Amino acid sequence: MDARFTDEQDEIRRTLRDLLDKRCGPQELRAAVDTPAGHDRALWTALAGHLGLPGLALPETCGGAGGTVTELALACEETGRALAPTPLLATAVLAAPLLLALGTGAQRAGLLPRVASGGLTAALAVPGPALATALALTGHDRRGQWAGGGRAGGVQARRAEGGWQVYGQVDQVLDGHSAELLLVAAHTGGFARSRVLLFLVRGDAPGLTRVRQTTLDATRPQGRIQLRDTPAELLGEEAADALAGLARLGDIAAACLAAEAVGAAARVLERTVEYVGQREQFGRPVGSFQAVKHRLADAYVQVQAARSAAYYAAWAAAAPAPGAETAGPLALAQALEALRRAAAEGVQLHGGIGFTWEHEAHLYFKRAAGDELLFGPVHRLRAQAADAAHVFEEAGT
Repeated sequence: MDARFTDEQDEIRRTLRDLLDKRCGPQELRAAVDTPAGHDRALWTALAGHLGLPGLALPETCGGAGGTVTELALACEETGRALAPTPLLATAVLAAPLLLALGTGAQRAGLLPRVASGGLTAALAVPGPALATALALTGHDRRGQWAGGGRAGGVQARRAEGGWQVYGQVDQVLDGHSAELLLVAAHTGGFARSRVLLFLVRGDAPGLTRVRQTTLDATRPQGRIQLRDTPAELLGEEAADALAGLARLGDIAAACLAAEAVGAAARVLERTVEYVGQREQFGRPVGSFQAVKHRLADAYVQVQAARSAAYYAAWAAAAPAPGAETAGPLALAQALEALRRAAAEGVQLHGGIGFTWEHEAHLYFKRAAGDELLFGPVHRLRAQAADAAHVFEEAGT
């Protein structure tokens, strides 16, 4: 493994950081999350049109840049640093890899160039609070019970004249209220022979109702979608293994989420170091006290270790090797822990101002808490990695 970044990868980071520093400051961030979509459409157009961000990990034949998960993770690190409210996670990290891996030739040709150009946003809709389970990050349900189990509830799909129809409700869909294309996981075949398939649902399809939800982390907008006999198109072939595709997506998602969390943790730690160097108490900067130094040094070591783990997870997702299946969950667990630690130190060491809505420290704390609710908790990520590596199995069993 060559741990050095290429000149192109370094340029992606520099260019993206410069753009976000100019276009995604605290005021712009708050204005963006207050819009109906929950993100700045002009910023998304700039990220897509000037930098080609949605297509970084898509092949050139599909209109992308021909990069790998590593480039996408580096971009997520920078958007995480700025807490940039964009459809990057929902569209490029969760939806695009599924379209590429499972879609038919016609579906890939019709959808992926639009995704790569930023002209089409997409979201993955998984029934129930089970996104991490569906991605095999905190468990591996080989029957897809999280999708409703073929019983009442969840999302059900049935054949209709000329195609399929889906019926049900999904309460937590990242960017589900604004995405122009939904990838919906649904059960079909009844309870006895039920199986999970993925379906494409247009954002303007009849029978589809969408409402933006109030979330802990406003920079990570979510929507509730209701499907009432909504026309849908099967993603790929009916014989495709959707559950395996979702599990493979988990490696990509974990690496990108870990990098994003590392970027956020590093930024809030930087801001905290700056502040304690300026704030004075007893006639000297707060940062000169040994106890404060130790706390910040411990947080710094934790962030740097999480960064190394996130980079390795991105490399492993781009070039799978034996044993690499545990890299994503472990990196994500370490990154979420680092972000929670750095954000908590940021709130406390900023003093009373860190607890106010007006200060951005609480935004990073909410990102830490919100991500762990969506993709954790940390102990379950580690438990899943241990199970995948057969850590606790006795030899010979």
